[in-house]
Amino acid sequence: MLTNMGLVKHLAVRRLLQVMVVSALCSTLLAFNADAAQRKRVSAKKPVAAASVKSTRKAAPVARRVKATPRMESARLSYGQLAGLHATQDPLDLKSSVALVIDQDTREVLLSKNDHAVLPIASLTKLMTGLIVSEAKLPLDEMVTITQDDVDTEKGSGSRLRVGTSLSRGELLHLALMSSENRAAHALGRTYPGGLSTFVAQMNARAKALGMKDTRYVEPTGLSSSNQSSANDLATLVATAYNDPMLRELSTSPGHEVEVGNRTLQYNNTNRLVKSPQWEIGLQKTGYISEAGQCLVMQAKVAGRKLIMVFLDSAGKLSRIGDAERVRRWVETSPSVTTAAARVSG
Repeated sequence: MLTNMGLVKHLAVRRLLQVMVVSALCSTLLAFNADAAQRKRVSAKKPVAAASVKSTRKAAPVARRVKATPRMESARLSYGQLAGLHATQDPLDLKSSVALVIDQDTREVLLSKNDHAVLPIASLTKLMTGLIVSEAKLPLDEMVTITQDDVDTEKGSGSRLRVGTSLSRGELLHLALMSSENRAAHALGRTYPGGLSTFVAQMNARAKALGMKDTRYVEPTGLSSSNQSSANDLATLVATAYNDPMLRELSTSPGHEVEVGNRTLQYNNTNRLVKSPQWEIGLQKTGYISEAGQCLVMQAKVAGRKLIMVFLDSAGKLSRIGDAERVRRWVETSPSVTTAAARVSG
């Protein structure tokens, strides 16, 4: 029979043995769990790495295609670039390969650069389109409906004038001259008495009557690179169009709203200079397709002189505006410049 002291010792030994057993079991369990977790991490790494490799291999061609698009676009040269016209130097370091600045009243040439080169003119075409419509004295309040025939199949450009939209002839003319709306310009030609072919024939006949020997039109929008002219011819067109008050007003309008069904569409002028207080512009038209580069024609009053400016095949989105600004500053600071001082061979 155990004494009280012996009983206490006995219980203490049992308690110690129990703690040691539990501790050993816990250690074993922890070691097992740690080993299992390690095996799980190792096995998990393999499929993740494989998936990563597969993903990289699949994504690489897509990345190459995305990067290739701008390279292809930048390699697309204009006709002027292909002809080497940008190599021609000029006193103002213009970005346009073709330029012509003349005094509207005296016909004095202040600056010329490759002014006889015949190039695509893009939406400068719409200036002749507007002239033909205006001189035909067609009713401007007559409603014209945009049809599938007016959709651009040449360049695939978009338009906010959906098929089925009806606007007055006057509104279409406004949008064509101010915002270079292609469907508007095409609809104007399509609905001309005799149809589109008659309209284009009238464009060419008017150009011939004006002595524009370097000019040819095949459609009324300028989307076709076959619409071509020279700076000299375009200066003649600007001078003629300037005599039409409606063309002056519509081409220099800063903006215009049109109601289309339950929508109100806001259009703005493609030439930011019409809003500049530094410019007094009487007539203008912008143009761009890749074959033509950035183009701009204007009649403007600078340093008290009425000038006609033509810029063709300018490289860079804002370069045509920059060239016009260079000419304005040059004329303002050198009002007595002579033809010989500024003439560039080409």
